[in-house]
Amino acid sequence: MDAIIDYFSHMPTIHRTAILVGGLTFFWLLESAVPLFRFNYKKWNHAGINIFFTVTTIVVNFSMAFILVKTADYVTAEKIGILHLIEMPVWAFMVVGILLMDLIGAWLIHYLEHKIQWMWRFHLVHHTDQQIDTTSANRHHPGESVFRFVFTTLAVLVVGAPMWMVFLYQTMSVVLTQFNHSNIILPKWLDNSLGLLFCTPDIHRIHHHHKQPYTDTNFGNIFSIWDRIFGTFVMVSNHKLIYGLDTYTDSWEVTDIWKILKMPFMPYRPPVKYDLEEKL
Repeated sequence: MDAIIDYFSHMPTIHRTAILVGGLTFFWLLESAVPLFRFNYKKWNHAGINIFFTVTTIVVNFSMAFILVKTADYVTAEKIGILHLIEMPVWAFMVVGILLMDLIGAWLIHYLEHKIQWMWRFHLVHHTDQQIDTTSANRHHPGESVFRFVFTTLAVLVVGAPMWMVFLYQTMSVVLTQFNHSNIILPKWLDNSLGLLFCTPDIHRIHHHHKQPYTDTNFGNIFSIWDRIFGTFVMVSNHKLIYGLDTYTDSWEVTDIWKILKMPFMPYRPPVKYDLEEKL
């Protein structure tokens, strides 16, 4: 445990970059070997759009990183937050902290993005991708990156997470997000086993189906347990999924970076094919 804490307390920027790039590369290659869907698309062009938004996410997070550091240092020094209410072993401190960081910093904000219209206007940029692969993981409008950062900071404040835990959480988040967006097919027994705790590709892909109510299920990022607890967990055959949104069906609209950047500020488009009884 001491080695983990020491590493993430002093995690070099180059290591964080290597994890981001290495993860994308690994899952990119794996998608070519064992794909679920064989998309008829220009993979490099598709990746270029999503990498643009990955860069904007990095810029937003880097420019405000000092807020996260100050918050983590403050809650640690003042013993503020849930983790400081009860004495517990270091391993339990880490497990509980990561679980709560994921709940507040990922699941909760993701759920709200689907329920609050002005947030959805930004988040829909992520959902308009019509070919979900590992590069789709960080396809987020810069505006969404801002309020996701706010909720990560809120999570640090509520949980009382030290900076090493924040780095560990962010590392897990990057890798698991790339994994559960990847266009790969896993043995069913493996996906089912991992899915008891973690958000796997078979679980998260359902969230990217183009119609409600499936769009409003499986909000998990790292852990699948929150969706199970809050009643938003659904499993259906991935082979029948259609990616994108039923309100943005034209490919030219969702592959032009300038048009994508303007989406939150365009007239709202309500779901046009909402059907609670529809079964895949």
